[in-house]
Amino acid sequence: MTKENNKTNKLEGVRLTPHFTLEEMTRTNVKLGYLDQQRQTQPDAKVIDNLTRVCQWLEKVREVPIIINSGYRCKELNRLVGGCPTSNHLTGCAADIRVNSKEQLLRYAVKLLDISDETGQDFDEILLERNAREYWLHFAVRPKNNRRKIHLINVI
Repeated sequence: MTKENNKTNKLEGVRLTPHFTLEEMTRTNVKLGYLDQQRQTQPDAKVIDNLTRVCQWLEKVREVPIIINSGYRCKELNRLVGGCPTSNHLTGCAADIRVNSKEQLLRYAVKLLDISDETGQDFDEILLERNAREYWLHFAVRPKNNRRKIHLINVI
């Protein structure tokens, strides 16, 4: 067994919440030119706590299955995918959620805003994003100092 397979096996089956696993929250689907693969990064205990907090929010949205494109990223992987050097992904405080349409993107964003209003809890970011091929929702919640930042990136 390779060292990489051994790391992946340690993450298998570990549940952060009833519907989200540590494995899915530490896997990033990479599509960079010729590179099309899944990359996985090993989190520390603080990152796992942060990922659990994000997943607790996402549990309330998961009326239909949610597909996570990216959760925690190490610095190297974040750089490879073009992530911001101060990204919440680096600390496990963010997840990018795949959506099928602009409508689903808006529904998830509204649901997260409703959850924040109903619970009185703040989030750090809800970013509605799009590139030439797809839409996705970036959601982040930090242990403290959340900014309630809402931003549309190439959506309209």
